[in-house]
Amino acid sequence: MRIYLIGIGGIGVSALAQYYLAKGNDVSGSDLVASEITDMLKQKGIKIFIGTDKKNISKNLDLVVYSPAVEQSNVELMAAKNLEIRCQTYPEALGELAKEHFTIAVSGTHGKSTTSSIIGLLLTEAGLDPTVIVGTKLKEFGNSNFRAGNSKYLVIEADEHFASFLNYWPKIIVLTSLEADHLDYYKTLDNLLKTFKEYVEHLSEDGFLVANKDDENICKIQNSKTKIQNYSLQQPEAKKLKEILQIPGAHNISNALAALTVARILGISDEVSFKSLSGFKGTWRRFEIKEGSANGNKITVVNDYGHHPTEVRVTLKAVREKYPNKRIMCVYQPHQYQRTFYLFDEFVKVFREVPIDKVIIIDIYSVAGRESEEIKSKVNSEKLVKEINKDNVVCILFGEVEKYIKENIEDGDVLVIMGAGDIYKLSDKF
Repeated sequence: MRIYLIGIGGIGVSALAQYYLAKGNDVSGSDLVASEITDMLKQKGIKIFIGTDKKNISKNLDLVVYSPAVEQSNVELMAAKNLEIRCQTYPEALGELAKEHFTIAVSGTHGKSTTSSIIGLLLTEAGLDPTVIVGTKLKEFGNSNFRAGNSKYLVIEADEHFASFLNYWPKIIVLTSLEADHLDYYKTLDNLLKTFKEYVEHLSEDGFLVANKDDENICKIQNSKTKIQNYSLQQPEAKKLKEILQIPGAHNISNALAALTVARILGISDEVSFKSLSGFKGTWRRFEIKEGSANGNKITVVNDYGHHPTEVRVTLKAVREKYPNKRIMCVYQPHQYQRTFYLFDEFVKVFREVPIDKVIIIDIYSVAGRESEEIKSKVNSEKLVKEINKDNVVCILFGEVEKYIKENIEDGDVLVIMGAGDIYKLSDKF
């Protein structure tokens, strides 16, 4: 087949592109900007167009897949529809793929990428040869967000934004956590929980719900018809995992417990599971640690994708636990005006409480196609910092933050670079 993907640089769409390529299809696609991911796809033999142009869409295409972030007015999508080429959203296309496999779908507000990565690696270690599609890159997968397997097993990260996961009918659903997010779409936590409940009902009678018992919202959406396997930080395995895991934080112990529960359902021995879990070194931009330098000073750089208040809190707490006697500077890029607006009070509370020596909040990262002009006029980083009202929390423009860090960081400091936008590029400077 000849398949074209619009928004191919997205973390999910890019993994699907690699799946199609691995199956012998002719794959091409476009994105608005070049990135590490588009460069990686190009190296694998996928033809990449930067920018959108209706000329990229030819009538001999068999399928066009597009990211949910792509607007219906996109010129390539409109051209494909005018040529009557079959068009699917990424969740629709992944949903078709999921039907062909024994699918393990990892969902929740936090921990999806790490948990699905751990499960993918664990199944690989156990010899189950899974296909894995995740929202981050793993060194074990050739620094990719995709692994091609030859068995019936498929591990996917099932995103809740736009209710995308309603396209999937998994054999096992893992629920890591549930709290208010994506309120530009759901409006209320209650609507979010109702949608998750509908999603859980996609499980067949022989399916399993692997649920975090420590999360009160997950407990609210369970029903008696579903086979439930709970996991909790209170179970004895948590102590052993704390000793053997290379990635810090209670949230990562919880993620590992979810993976262990899935492994037991599949009949994988604890011996294999604990060996795999002890060897997990983390994923791209999830508490990714590298040694760096600034103006001749040796520093430690922690790169993290956290962009929800809870993620910010648990990650910075874990940084402080790992480096109790170090001076810690955090650069945070708010992700999306909508999220910053709807969770404004939560962000204020978190940054007032986190045990960090210096916090720099830069410009909000705007997501094309997902922002309201009305909301953009109501919130910005300056307002957030003013409301936080702490001497150690400042607002600096992205273009000036590198200079600020170099002037203020000291030998031995820890620099945390956090956010889901393009803030990760800053880490390359150090």
